[in-house]
Amino acid sequence: MVDWSGGNDTGPTPRKDAIWVCEAGREPLYFRNRGLVEEWLDDLIEDTLTSTQRLCVGFDFPFGYPAGFARALTTSDDPLKLWDWFADRIEDAPRANNRFDVAGEINQAFGGRGPFWGNGLKRDIPGLPRTKRNYESPFADRRAVELLAKGSFTCWQMSGVGSVGGQVMMGLPVLSRLHHRWPGQIAAWPFEPLKAPIALLEIWPSLTVGAVPDGWIKDAWQVASVANDLAGMDPKALAGRLDISAPEEGWIFGIRQNR
Repeated sequence: MVDWSGGNDTGPTPRKDAIWVCEAGREPLYFRNRGLVEEWLDDLIEDTLTSTQRLCVGFDFPFGYPAGFARALTTSDDPLKLWDWFADRIEDAPRANNRFDVAGEINQAFGGRGPFWGNGLKRDIPGLPRTKRNYESPFADRRAVELLAKGSFTCWQMSGVGSVGGQVMMGLPVLSRLHHRWPGQIAAWPFEPLKAPIALLEIWPSLTVGAVPDGWIKDAWQVASVANDLAGMDPKALAGRLDISAPEEGWIFGIRQNR
């Protein structure tokens, strides 16, 4: 399980609000930037395929946006094409990335006042408002699953407390590259049937993880807890929770779907 970050390199010392990864039954690992964790994930996938095992990798950011956004940018409702769209445009280095600029460019394509908001940089960015004041969006504020997930945040928010938007924009390109790097070996839930040996899963640790024990960094505790909980889950119960229909927006594992 992976606790993600949309920010810059967090330095050599393990800390909160950074990237943490944990395999079930092992100690959590700290990564200071996305480039390093992408390399580690690539090695893990290669090792898994070599050993003929199966692997589920969970990421704590949305795999899709509210309905209509993918088509507006890519002319297709396929969320995987949206992953590729961002992969082609996001520039990511350990100490800098262009997520705010891309958000502003998208907003300008829709009139300049949404759907993204929250400029976390000192410089102004055309099209990207610093706050939600005078904000307008041609799309819904939240996905269907987020209407059921109390305490969740909108993926349009790019800065400030709960700024999931930056994590999504910096995470989807990584998913896109992994998906293309291992064609036919990776299935993205719930967009594709889970018949491949590697499954990508959207998680939200705060949904199930309780209080953090003394001496633990919250992010490390959460990925360790979710990894161990999923590894120990009854197969029938797991299959039931994976039986979700959300072909465009994606879904948070563990949220019951109203049908």
